[in-house]
Amino acid sequence: MARVLQLSDVSVVRGGSAILDSLSWEVDDDQRWVILGPNGAGKTTLLQVAAAMLHPSSGTALVLDDTIGKTDLFELRPRIGFASTAMARRIPADEIVLDVVLTAAYAVTGRWTESYDDVDTRRAQRVLAEWKLSDLESRRFGDLSDGEQKRVQIARSVMTDPELLLLDEPAASLDLGAREELLQILGGYASSAESPAIVMVTHHVEEIPVGFTHALVLGDGAITASGPLGDVITSETLSSAFGLELVVEEHAGRFTARAA
Repeated sequence: MARVLQLSDVSVVRGGSAILDSLSWEVDDDQRWVILGPNGAGKTTLLQVAAAMLHPSSGTALVLDDTIGKTDLFELRPRIGFASTAMARRIPADEIVLDVVLTAAYAVTGRWTESYDDVDTRRAQRVLAEWKLSDLESRRFGDLSDGEQKRVQIARSVMTDPELLLLDEPAASLDLGAREELLQILGGYASSAESPAIVMVTHHVEEIPVGFTHALVLGDGAITASGPLGDVITSETLSSAFGLELVVEEHAGRFTARAA
């Protein structure tokens, strides 16, 4: 077991307001975390710090044994898989799906003059197959459905065999079928001992895949609950976090929540 993320008293301040407030948190390589909390709680900001895309205003962020602000980010970032709506907006709409995944090898979002070995192409094709995307290999990214784009983003994020995988609301805006297909694949990936540490932000407990082990609940930039999944995803904890009496239930490794 190795530690892949260690945040110590991390704060992120913007316009005089603390988006993250003296937050401390650790993630080990065999853990799969889900982050929940109300809108504006700081979930995406926390993920951006973990992705080495945002420097803390204070405190220390240690990612894969490198301290953010004291390391070469161009060497660190390819070791981190990151999928988010903001990242999707940086992908050219006319980029074909194979190249969307392939360019992760250089940590760029559009193919220019860089060259790739046959082994890179085969790796990209294998990843597309694992995420049930082989039939989309030659399609333009901008022509895909939301569900297809989200799966392509995740395939891109695992292209380089990352040591830490970060997913920002991967099931957001998907219809029921697309959501369940994505969660089924993601659950199988999370359940594999060969997969990296995973941290996923979501708004809904229904979107927590099977195979996840831990949960963190944020409120106003601070941790209100953290620990093993079954200890945190409870009616009491989430009712307190969201300011509404909720009934949380678990069945076969999946959760549901409704107002009491």
